[in-house]
Amino acid sequence: MADSSLPSPERVNPAALTLADAARLLAAAGGRPVTVEMLQAAVDRGAPTFANGRVNLVELLAWMEKELAGKA
Repeated sequence: MADSSLPSPERVNPAALTLADAARLLAAAGGRPVTVEMLQAAVDRGAPTFANGRVNLVELLAWMEKELAGKA
């Protein structure tokens, strides 16, 4: 049974996600809360986005990993 809180696979482009879709996917995959506000804070700190506000999931995760490594 599909989780109705996730975007449908036909509509999801991991190279161009809204922050809401990215938050839902990351929360579902990681089992931890991820909110739009958390992702917006990352964008405000310099996480890469497109002009339309969408994010590439791989680039976003790479940026987050880099940020975490810098705090270690």
